[in-house]
Amino acid sequence: MKTRIQAAISPENLARLQAMAARPSLSESKVVDMALAAFFAGDTDDQRDAAIARRLDRMTRQFGRLERNDLILTETLSTFVRYFLTVTPPVPVSQLDAARAKGDLRFDLFVRQVAEALQSGDRILHNAIEDFTAECGDFASDPEPGRQDAQRDSDA
Repeated sequence: MKTRIQAAISPENLARLQAMAARPSLSESKVVDMALAAFFAGDTDDQRDAAIARRLDRMTRQFGRLERNDLILTETLSTFVRYFLTVTPPVPVSQLDAARAKGDLRFDLFVRQVAEALQSGDRILHNAIEDFTAECGDFASDPEPGRQDAQRDSDA
């Protein structure tokens, strides 16, 4: 059983209430009841706000890492270009056309290699790190350390 109350509201809110209640399956009482339920559910709003704040903090950290990675990549490329321009000798005018043709071929090869690496997921830097990273199997292990010493002494 629902309780009947009388409340005074402003003319603007009355107009909005009547417009909302004009929709199918809504009445003024139902709209007011839903509005009060939403008002008293402030605790769930706080929980939702806290979850949104946590998500925004995580996204901020992710963007920070992306910005740092972008800066590293930009600096790496800039350093390489500066080095390349410093050590590359000028091409004689008589060999300029041949150098451009060779450069075009090398650039096409470079673009293909980058495309293949991106499609396959095979990254050069990742592979380089793996080449220089030691694994457990890279080290010799002797289950009986004294055994080899005794055998070596008897062979001598």
